[in-house]
Amino acid sequence: MFFERHGGGERAILVHLDGQDPEAREDPQEFQELANSAGAETVAFVSVPRHRPTAKYLIGSGKVEELRDLVKAEHVDIVIFNHVLTPSQERNLERVFECRVLDRTGLILDIFAQRARTHEGKLQVELAQLDHMSTRLVRGWTHLERQGGGIGMRGPGETQLETDRRLLRVRVRQLKSRLEKVRSQRDQARRGRQRADIPSVSLVGYTNAGKSTLFNAMTDSNVFAANQLFATLDPTLRRLELDDFGPIVLADTVGFIRHLPHKLVEAFRSTLEESSNSDLLLHVIDSHEPERMAQIEQVMAVLGEIGADGLPILEVYNKLDLLEGVEPQIQRDADGKPQRVWVSARDGRGLDLLKQAVAELLGDDLFVGTLRLPQRFARLRAQFFKLGAVQSEEHDEEGGSLLAVRLPRVEFNRLVSREGMQPQEFIEQHTLQ
Repeated sequence: MFFERHGGGERAILVHLDGQDPEAREDPQEFQELANSAGAETVAFVSVPRHRPTAKYLIGSGKVEELRDLVKAEHVDIVIFNHVLTPSQERNLERVFECRVLDRTGLILDIFAQRARTHEGKLQVELAQLDHMSTRLVRGWTHLERQGGGIGMRGPGETQLETDRRLLRVRVRQLKSRLEKVRSQRDQARRGRQRADIPSVSLVGYTNAGKSTLFNAMTDSNVFAANQLFATLDPTLRRLELDDFGPIVLADTVGFIRHLPHKLVEAFRSTLEESSNSDLLLHVIDSHEPERMAQIEQVMAVLGEIGADGLPILEVYNKLDLLEGVEPQIQRDADGKPQRVWVSARDGRGLDLLKQAVAELLGDDLFVGTLRLPQRFARLRAQFFKLGAVQSEEHDEEGGSLLAVRLPRVEFNRLVSREGMQPQEFIEQHTLQ
């Protein structure tokens, strides 16, 4: 670690500010779940009614004294705030409490550090941690603050701090360079799938909505799934065959959360791009969650930040097994297109309806059929093969080709129009004479 911190353990006091602006207010139950996910042993949950945060401590000095006494009485190792603290506020609170102080962003970063499994995930988490650490680096050298600047006053504190800052900047550049390579590899793999004309579908949603459980149920995989926040960090892709449609690539992605730290959005941009480049998003929603409407708004906000809010979205109301009197079903819009599917990933109910809805939505933009191409259309046949649109080929007695093709309808219409044919008439006949 770049700087010294108080020795820490797991006994924690959770501090939640109540009475703030509804837009800035955090969910206390979600805060407790975050602390549990990080492995904290909560010895006290303190709710502070505060409408105007203070610059020095965020909370009032009287409440700070109460917390200091509680920290000593309970032998607490860490105090966690359900809000963003400035570096000076963290420093001031640590001086008073004489233990570690962590804010909401630091707590989420710690959970991400525990969950990251792949090389890319670890790089992304470290980058976000270093970015967050850079503004707090000075706290480790407060014992050398008396060594001021100027001629004859440049002490070891300033030298060491500048050294650490330089090392941190070098490491950040290295991480960004490595992540850029990962992004390039991911883009190359994505272009390969596009050339093969395999649509990509991404699971998105609030953390702990059941995305990984649904992913496992649909693809017969064993991706880690648990009843905890941010169980999944690293994206997982699997090929899935849909009846009456063909193959798709299904991606399981990191969950979103209210006020997701911007540092994490930036660090995980290459991962989140898997969603922003998808043909269809499956927005997994916890149907049993009382705050699901607020969670839906938060997911849409993050999708807007990564430029994915304009993509086709199918809502998947999960955890149907926790509801009474609700059966698996497809709800459609005024045009008859699937808009919402009710399923239970745990017991598998409704998964066939979900696959049907996905096939319907993706099929709207695809042409799937068998073409009879006489020999004079050899150039058109070559174009279909070049695009990777040919699923199989047979030959008739006259030497013509019978091609089973699958490709975007726009591309199909463009190729046929080049041959002087009317696409609509051609689609109806499915043959070239």
